[in-house]
Amino acid sequence: MSRSAASRANRRGEPPPSPEPLPAPAVDSHTHLDIVLNGFRTEEPADDAAVDAEVAAAAAVGVPRLVQVGVDVASSRWSAALAERHPQVLAAVAVHPNEAGEGLADDDALAEIDRLAALPRVRAVGETGLDRYRTGPEGWAAQEASFRAHVRIAKEHGVALVVHDRDAHDEVLRVLDDEGAPEHVVMHCFSGDAAFAAACVERGFVLSFAGTLTFGNAGYLREAAAATPVGQLLVETDAPFLTPAPHRGRPNASRLVPYTVRALAEVTGVELPQLCDALTGNAERVFGGW
Repeated sequence: MSRSAASRANRRGEPPPSPEPLPAPAVDSHTHLDIVLNGFRTEEPADDAAVDAEVAAAAAVGVPRLVQVGVDVASSRWSAALAERHPQVLAAVAVHPNEAGEGLADDDALAEIDRLAALPRVRAVGETGLDRYRTGPEGWAAQEASFRAHVRIAKEHGVALVVHDRDAHDEVLRVLDDEGAPEHVVMHCFSGDAAFAAACVERGFVLSFAGTLTFGNAGYLREAAAATPVGQLLVETDAPFLTPAPHRGRPNASRLVPYTVRALAEVTGVELPQLCDALTGNAERVFGGW
């Protein structure tokens, strides 16, 4: 993720219409409502009514609960404040690895993430991790140091860790094995193959699948999802990014989760109502009750 990517996502117009509602509730385990509504302009907070409308639109299709995820200090503060105000929203707080690679995960920033992680409605530290795609080698050491600090913060506060892993599978596992993973680790927007899924499952991690699962060229992701126990699955939007087919290329929103849930049901062979129940139960186990 980057600020320019967010700007491009928001220039593509309104999200597509809502799909057919799910037969049972599911959870969007990773969304960026602030970016959906305001880009990265966290100094101009999204209007409460607009946020409420997004949450209501998701609930109308069977997605009544969301996890709002921060990517820097400002958006993490915004996420924590939203979760405090809104009973259907929990928060995750962190400095994103691409931001960390630019030197923005300094001591002051990490101290603020640590403070926010202690708040009762903040249930995860993330998204943190490693990104070898957008961050060049000159930023890798800072990125890893930030990741390690976030792992320690998550363990200190007893909350989940939400991991961003792009082109860094082996390095992510190395850091988590070295630091000792928290009880609950979510591999956000899982991007590996079945072999990497098996390595994560063996460690007890939860794999969260986004709209990428529906892409025509993502057979390897479908194989990974099929190989993952249902008790270690989550779904997410990463809105406004990664919009599922058939609307790929338009802005994403939590109300589009049903496309990914239905794709996951087809891949796993689990009946849709049972899958929704499992996904909700997994989210409650990882993030705690709403």
